[in-house]
Amino acid sequence: MESYGDLVAADDVLLFVNAAITSTGQREFHSAAGEQRLSLDFLHAYMLGNYRDLYAGVLALDINDHNAALIIRRLLETAGEATAGQRRNEGRLIAARLATLPPQRVYALFDALSRARVNNRRSRAIMRDWLSGRKDLAFDAVKYRGGLKRALRHAHVTPANEELGTFVFAPLTRPHYATPVLEMWRRAHFEQAALYELPYTVAEGFAAKHGIPQDVFLARIAPRMTRLETLRLQESAHKRGITPVQADLAGMPLTRLATYVLSLPVEDRRRRRAELTRALEAAAHRVAGVHRGSWGRVSAVLDDSYSAFGSAHKRRRPLAVALACHYLLAALASDYTGLWTSGRTDALLAFPHGPTPVGRRILDALDTAPSRLVIVSDGWDNAPPGLAAEVLRVWRTRLDPERRTSIVHLNPVYDADDFDVRRLSATVPTAGIRDAEDLPALVELAQFAEGRTGLTELIGYMDTRAARMTGGHHEERVR
Repeated sequence: MESYGDLVAADDVLLFVNAAITSTGQREFHSAAGEQRLSLDFLHAYMLGNYRDLYAGVLALDINDHNAALIIRRLLETAGEATAGQRRNEGRLIAARLATLPPQRVYALFDALSRARVNNRRSRAIMRDWLSGRKDLAFDAVKYRGGLKRALRHAHVTPANEELGTFVFAPLTRPHYATPVLEMWRRAHFEQAALYELPYTVAEGFAAKHGIPQDVFLARIAPRMTRLETLRLQESAHKRGITPVQADLAGMPLTRLATYVLSLPVEDRRRRRAELTRALEAAAHRVAGVHRGSWGRVSAVLDDSYSAFGSAHKRRRPLAVALACHYLLAALASDYTGLWTSGRTDALLAFPHGPTPVGRRILDALDTAPSRLVIVSDGWDNAPPGLAAEVLRVWRTRLDPERRTSIVHLNPVYDADDFDVRRLSATVPTAGIRDAEDLPALVELAQFAEGRTGLTELIGYMDTRAARMTGGHHEERVR
């Protein structure tokens, strides 16, 4: 039997995990950026001050990169408050998580540590290890030269390659570089052809310097662009009347692919229906893997109401998550029914519009007698208000107390006022979701939010995830 303190700790951890999955400190539909940041900062300070081990362990869960970087920074800033055992575990978790972060975010983290004057031996060692593990530091020198230069200075690292050191600290002092990418950067100052051998973000500046028309530049640089760069250019190209770069849909991650699809005008989606549908289904099948078709009869309630637009910073993000979940659940289920709050039946043409009748759609979904019901919504049930909570309460307490139907609510939006994602009902578990790819793991995590397992099981789950991420070298917590 767990104590009251253990139950509180489990609730606190799950609340923080939901925030760390969904919030990036940016504006959401119902809350401003300042509110988001203030709420998130409070949760980080509270977790670090009260549950340091669990706070570090969250790095092994499917949280977003923004919060992973915040956790790493706070752990390193307070290294003096940790025991030797805690520092060992934290070091392994930090190193493993840094390896998964985009390099630009890692360099920004190192900059933040430098500005905060975090210069302890452990921080410098972590920075040195990450830099030594980079596959192509010359590429980093070209694309992230400022960040690399500051990291080398802060960690007291001298590049083994003298040419690389010269490029980072005095790039125009050499008449020639033997390393191809460094030489192309030098030549791009006076030779247009050379800039097309550079990363897109670097070449863009040289293109402007040489006065190259943007449509010409985009057409020639396209082979050097990453999928994410191509995706980001699609919408801006339409707005500026530029011929968009054709995105390579093969291999694009599911949620990013859904974001790309929603960025297209409805007429383009109709015209490319077969191509886009094949790409979404293929991406969903890759995520489902060996679990494809194993979830039995599944029904989903998917929110495409007006609030699914998100915000200017996270445009259509909630709707993209719902669309990606729709295709993933169809792949996981042997028998699938997807119900949109708008009543539309053509998922590919989804767009944010209208109120949020989640309660009505839950009734429709339960009529299909599913073994699993998954609700993807921001939790603002308003047509009529509160119907979803009442439907779920009656279903759980009177119609299905044996829990023959598994129900989980996945919410892609952080509610700054409540320090959590908004819940539809106290009778069903709610978990935050950022990417549809995390859906299977989040459904597993939701069992802890349902109250049927406690802190001991939650710690075991987090330790298992940590050991998996660190290659089995994570020490179990002693309670």
